Amino acid sequence: MVRVFSRFRVVLLASACVLNLVGCAGQRGPEIQHLPERVELSSVAFFHGEAYQSGPGALASMLSQQGVVITPGLLDKPLHLPGAEAQLQQNMQILAREYGMVVYPLDDNLQALLAQVAAGYPVLVRFTEGSAFWAEPRYAVLVGYNRSKQTVLLRGAKSRRQLIGFSAFESAWKDAGSFAVLIQAPDQLPAQVDRQRWLKAASELARSGQERAAVRATKALESH
Repeated sequence: MVRVFSRFRVVLLASACVLNLVGCAGQRGPEIQHLPERVELSSVAFFHGEAYQSGPGALASMLSQQGVVITPGLLDKPLHLPGAEAQLQQNMQILAREYGMVVYPLDDNLQALLAQVAAGYPVLVRFTEGSAFWAEPRYAVLVGYNRSKQTVLLRGAKSRRQLIGFSAFESAWKDAGSFAVLIQAPDQLPAQVDRQRWLKAASELARSGQERAAVRATKALESH
């Protein structure tokens, strides 16, 4: 009887250890814990379309947020679609600069993305969507999150409010290369701006032919 009780106690202790490890794995870093509990940027425009139109739709949402009157259909030709899908990530950034916007890349961790959303800035992301048998890259705009439920809120071609768990999103995002950028007006500094990264983005803006916008971006940083 004593032997049975001992075995039972061992099983309980082992189960407790496993649950403790699972709980620790589900926890997030202190930076995320200090962010607001829940954020949703409801003002970001939604353009419904087919899944393959996710790139133009997401870029149109980002540009609309900056006051540009645009639709995804108007972006197909300058993005060289259909035909240049392999260069879409690069072409979207080039086109955003042609509109006078600063393309500011973010670090490849979830906290960096959520911090910008908490500051009121939507994030353009690329992630893999599909199954083990079929998957393709998609673009969407990260417009919100819920810390307690551990979900992010995406606005894409097929859904105005696509909810994905933190872990699932991180996996799909990293699988597609961890691409995440802000598309900002030249005088609209990101939260916790990295000075060198912003100056590099301003330099790229100048090289695209938007010298005045680049000067505005540099001055905004100087006065920060």
